[in-house]
Amino acid sequence: MLIYLILAAVTVALGLLVEPKENIVPVTGANAFTRGKLKNFSLLFGIFFSLLAVSACRIAIGNDYWEYTSIFSLISQNRYVSTEFGFNFFVRVCHFLFGKENYIVIFGLIAALTIFFSLRAIYALGEKFGYSFFLYMIFGIYLSGFNSVRYYLVLAVAMFAVKFLFTKEYEKFVLLILLASTFHMAVLFCLVVYPLAKLRWKVWVYPVLGVFAASLLAFPNFYRRIIFFFYPFYEGSVYDTQTTSVVQIARCVVVLLFAVAFLKTGWQEKEQNRFYFKLNLLALIVYCCCSFMPVISRIGYFLNVFQIFLIPSVILGIRKKWLRIVVTVAVFVAGAGYFLFFLHTCKDEATHIVPYWNWITH
Repeated sequence: MLIYLILAAVTVALGLLVEPKENIVPVTGANAFTRGKLKNFSLLFGIFFSLLAVSACRIAIGNDYWEYTSIFSLISQNRYVSTEFGFNFFVRVCHFLFGKENYIVIFGLIAALTIFFSLRAIYALGEKFGYSFFLYMIFGIYLSGFNSVRYYLVLAVAMFAVKFLFTKEYEKFVLLILLASTFHMAVLFCLVVYPLAKLRWKVWVYPVLGVFAASLLAFPNFYRRIIFFFYPFYEGSVYDTQTTSVVQIARCVVVLLFAVAFLKTGWQEKEQNRFYFKLNLLALIVYCCCSFMPVISRIGYFLNVFQIFLIPSVILGIRKKWLRIVVTVAVFVAGAGYFLFFLHTCKDEATHIVPYWNWITH
């Protein structure tokens, strides 16, 4: 556990030193590289390398670690696997370049891609990189990537792809999501929900959402039949547990109340903040009303991961300096407590992230 605490402290400290993009004085010239850009690049590289070192050096960490090594082996034997064709092709390329038994390199490359897209997303979307990166770490998004490695890779890509929704480069958004779906099909959900959340919702949308949420509670079997029509292999599987996460529900509620409490700061005037708020609301509906859904987190995380951008934006919008400082300190203290709680939950065999093992000393 200690290595995770040190990693979080070091990388968050580096993240807080990253300058906002708008504070970097522009320099004329197509290839101009300012001192501010160099500073940010150095800090981001330090964060990337630190996160990658811990992730790539792990061994037997994550409850599906050995399951993935079995998948790698089956792919090398040209036998059937249930993983998507893009992921299978990626593994075959790794086998060709590094050997069929070198699964550690595959885990390392997946980790590198996941961290790269996560940092790109946080830098592109976060109003203050350090605040958003702090939440990324303490919410356990980085460490959760030790499990379900394909899913957390496409989650990182989906986060980054949102940048192109706001720059109106829709073809890039669609292309990234489609490419990510060749690693994990769950990301196709984002093709529908993200553009819908970007639209300006009329007042009547919220009562309709309420009715829809009520129908989810009233007719779960109807929705289960729809889900299993497209994903029949989930029915009756180990993933079909019909449970939800109280922790995720609590997080969604707290973030919604936090945002509403500071409505007077005007955070809702920014399109991106409204987008994050609506996704958090949808996440609450999913976690409260969709316990019948197998692997509910596969949908929920696509929605509530944007809390790491909404919370800092609300804080930065507080006009009174003393109140902004108090709220910031409170969030950091509460976040540290949440991270300790998260690490404690990672000791069980269902997660298997604590204790940390690596292939260098073991």
